[in-house]
Amino acid sequence: MTHAVPPMTLDALTVGATATVVRVFAGEAADDGVSLSRRLMELGFVPGEKIRMLKRGMPGGEPLAIRVGNSTFALRRFEAALVSIQPE
Repeated sequence: MTHAVPPMTLDALTVGATATVVRVFAGEAADDGVSLSRRLMELGFVPGEKIRMLKRGMPGGEPLAIRVGNSTFALRRFEAALVSIQPE
């Protein structure tokens, strides 16, 4: 019997760990009216996509370096908190 790891948000993923995107929560709209969640999805943070936490910046742990497909992105913690993930 295997125990499933409960979903969590991307900002809590440890360095070197991989996960699958489950959902992107609605974020506030930017000055141009486009929501942060939409921007994240346009970057590739879509349900089913595999991601990997590469590094956390110092001090304070920001930004977060995240690998999505063949691309690497730097996210702030509040942005990463909008991405629900299933750790592997």
